[in-house]
Amino acid sequence: MNPLRLLILGGLFYFLYRLLFGQPKSPAAGGIGGRTGGDEAAVSDVLVEDPVCGVYVPQGQAVTCRKEGRTFFFCSEKCCKMFLGGNPAE
Repeated sequence: MNPLRLLILGGLFYFLYRLLFGQPKSPAAGGIGGRTGGDEAAVSDVLVEDPVCGVYVPQGQAVTCRKEGRTFFFCSEKCCKMFLGGNPAE
């Protein structure tokens, strides 16, 4: 048998061994279906659409204002002023 065949055969056996006897990852360790500590912040910050220009902004970074009892989210102060009827050039 030539060395290339031995190398390929050895790799296949190793892969099969890891597939059958490898330790499964638990969800607490960040395996399949698990979350790590850094993912929680990303999941809680949803995207909201600016009603003036249609840009999507992370809710935590958006400019907010209240009008008629509702909270609106904007990409910038300029869009917020335009929505409220002010002069955006100010």
